[in-house]
This record gives sequence, structure tokens and C-alpha cells, in this order.
Amino acid sequence: MASCTKILLNQTRNYATKKMSGGVKYGYITYYPRHPDHVDPPITPSKLLMVQRIKPIKGTPYWNRDTLVRLGLTEKSSDIVIVKNIPEVNRDLWSIKHLVKITPIDFPNGMPDDDLSGTYLHENGKLYVTPKIDPVRYESTEKFEQDPKRLDKETLTKYLRLRWLSGL
Repeated sequence: MASCTKILLNQTRNYATKKMSGGVKYGYITYYPRHPDHVDPPITPSKLLMVQRIKPIKGTPYWNRDTLVRLGLTEKSSDIVIVKNIPEVNRDLWSIKHLVKITPIDFPNGMPDDDLSGTYLHENGKLYVTPKIDPVRYESTEKFEQDPKRLDKETLTKYLRLRWLSGL
């Protein structure tokens, strides 16, 4: 009798997780398709991702906070971070996907060169590159601004104010 009670009291439940079959492994992430014959359409993934935190840090577990610190998302929630689309970063983003908004970055005008001064990133993930002004256009603008026949704002306001005061 004592041995039966010892066995019953010393038993622990084993919550071993079963490995599910049919998973497709993409780097560090195992994807389980809904249908066994499902094939992903061919896509070209973007090289960069725009990540923005949408949930507060307070109340999240320490491992999620550590990932947010590693990615640099600890300041304001409106701040964004640009990260590479590589398996190591994707593994981290997978663990905090409920805390962040991930947007792939597209380049409608092509990839930018070494000079990034004329770029603008929209909130929908489109990165536009504006080309530099060519010297001919720059010279024509300077010529137009220095033209004495040009009607600038000061001349127009002075002329129209005098005309208004004279009552014509």
C-alpha cells in the first residue's frame, strides 16, 4: 500500500509536445501549410524591412523585451527601424510579431546608389529616390531668379498695395 501511494504521489504529468508532420522548413522557421499539396507562389522578397513597434513594452516578457532592445525599438512607438531580410532577423521578428508592424520596403525607382541624400521612405514601404538636379536646370533657375523683368512677390505686393490705396 505504501509503495502505491509513493508511486501516485511521485508521479508527474508529462506534457511532451508531439512533432507535427508536414512542416516545410525555411531557415529557422517551420511553416505548416493548410493543405498538403499547397505550393507558395513564386515571389521575390524585399531586401529590407521597415519595423515599427505598435504595442507597449510594459507587461511583455523579458525575452520579448530583449529582442526589442536588440532591434532598437525601445524608444517611442512611432520610431521605425530598417532591418535586413535575413533568416536571423526574421527569427527575431517572428518571436515579437505580435508587438510590431512589419512592412517590406519596395524600390519603385530602383535601388539607390551610394548617395542617399535624395531618398524618401513613405509609411506604406515605398522608398523613392529623387535624382540630383542637373547643372543646366540649376543654371536656368539661377538665371530666372536674377532676371530684372521677373515679377517677384515683393514687387507684386508693393504694386497691388499702392493700387488698392489709390482706389483704382
